[in-house]
Amino acid sequence: MLCRSCGHEVAEDTDLRFEPSRLALSHRNDTVIAGKVVPVQLFENPQGFQFEVVTFKRADVLKHWPADSHFSWFPGHSWTVASCPRCKTHLGWAFQPGDWPRTVTREEFEASDRTFVALIVDRLLQEHFASTLLMTPKAFRS
Repeated sequence: MLCRSCGHEVAEDTDLRFEPSRLALSHRNDTVIAGKVVPVQLFENPQGFQFEVVTFKRADVLKHWPADSHFSWFPGHSWTVASCPRCKTHLGWAFQPGDWPRTVTREEFEASDRTFVALIVDRLLQEHFASTLLMTPKAFRS
């Protein structure tokens, strides 16, 4: 999966991990990633903005600590904004257990089986799809 804004590789389909939430407004199965059927959940923030997300065990994103437990879509977890490390576009949120310190290291986050990242579907591109968008210059066409 690539950042739609800059093309940075953010996540691998092998890191997909469904984290269900009873707070999702809805969920659906979609072939969003690598032709695989994956669960997509719809959430709404306190300002009324809605986001469809897919959850991953890990992703190459910047996590903007400290984590906050208020308005978490995943009960028992705190969240922090996750952005693209190249262009800084907001891509989603990183979730960690609510009983953890508000700031943790990348190593602590990635070593735990209790952490995950929820990425916004509309802010990602499949690498396979992105490669179909490349155009051959007219001079190289036969």
